[in-house]
Amino acid sequence: MTTTLDGRRALVTGGASGIGLACARRLAAEGADVTVADLNGAAASRVADEIGGAAWEVDLTDTAALAEVALDCDVLVNNAGVQHVAPIEEFPPDRFRTMLVLMLETPFLLVRAALPHMYRQGFGRIVNISSVHGLRASPYKSAYVAAKHGLEGLSKVVALEGAAHGVTSNCVNPAYVRTPLVTAQLADQAATHGLTEAEVLDKVLLEPVAVKRLIEPAEVAELVALLCGPASASLTGSSLVLDGGWTAH
Repeated sequence: MTTTLDGRRALVTGGASGIGLACARRLAAEGADVTVADLNGAAASRVADEIGGAAWEVDLTDTAALAEVALDCDVLVNNAGVQHVAPIEEFPPDRFRTMLVLMLETPFLLVRAALPHMYRQGFGRIVNISSVHGLRASPYKSAYVAAKHGLEGLSKVVALEGAAHGVTSNCVNPAYVRTPLVTAQLADQAATHGLTEAEVLDKVLLEPVAVKRLIEPAEVAELVALLCGPASASLTGSSLVLDGGWTAH
């Protein structure tokens, strides 16, 4: 049986857990040879062994090293991210800077490294895991919101530059997904708002959405797989919301 990504090479950042793990599994199921990039090398190797791919233990905040990288991937999924919840006046500047590096500068550097190969072959799929916070803001998330808004703009520029070369670039914008990053937020938000973690889930995280549940990572991966296949050749420069109705307000 021929699958949509037979013979294609994919790179998924933050691929050892959460959304990245689900994407790595889903793209491998479509026939892609997937490289799992993650700071946790042991975890990346376990995932790579499971899906028959490769592991890349990498510090994605080492921008000097990434500036020298050349990638031969056909599919790039920029997924790696972190969160920090705090009022702006208490937000550590170093933390703000690191988050913008990881979630904006690093995707730029990886796209920069991948485009020459994609241009040569006349095919490329870039999927940026953004967030509903790439389109909306929430209190106490200045760095995350700023990084995701920047990623939206970067993705659109890549779409315009890559169109003549068969390269598409899109953002996927989920609301809260059942991942370790979101689980950690429950404790942070509980402390910030003076609520229990259960109250944070109901009154903060799920308050703006119509579908009152966390999104599963496999749901995000399904949309990513669609964007990476041949049927998405004209789908570019877009932000595809998977937000339970958040942005319908």
